Amino acid sequence: MKKRQSAEPSPHRSQRTRVLFVCVGNACRSPMAEAIARYDAADVIEPFSAGLYPLGYIAELTKQTLMKNGYSANGLTSDVLKKEAVEAADLIINMTGRASEEVFRGRENVEDWLVQDPFGADPETYQRVFEGIQRRVNQLAFSLRDRRPGQKAPG
Repeated sequence: MKKRQSAEPSPHRSQRTRVLFVCVGNACRSPMAEAIARYDAADVIEPFSAGLYPLGYIAELTKQTLMKNGYSANGLTSDVLKKEAVEAADLIINMTGRASEEVFRGRENVEDWLVQDPFGADPETYQRVFEGIQRRVNQLAFSLRDRRPGQKAPG
């Protein structure tokens, strides 16, 4: 019953960084980032996603792109950005295309990622956006692993 176990809170929860990925519709970019982080960075990132104006569903090409690249879209939802989620996040990744000062007034734990919105575009655009997000999520995970207390560089 692996699925049941993975649904339980991780005993290492306090060691993981709660990262909130935010885009406009929460149908393409931020769900992609959430899915990638779930699998590539589960040891250091506890991912969530939300949208300024969520569409209420994950775009079909988002699901297809994730599956084509070996990631599951299961459990992804398109949700509105809530104050509680912002306050619970250790780090907010802003992919809205809007200035973080405008969207997250007074927050210092925001990192802006300039990522094209692929909504309504062709599969190639989704793939290109996916690859860019994957690269950035993996860079973020590497940096978080590097900052872990007690971790020593190899060699």
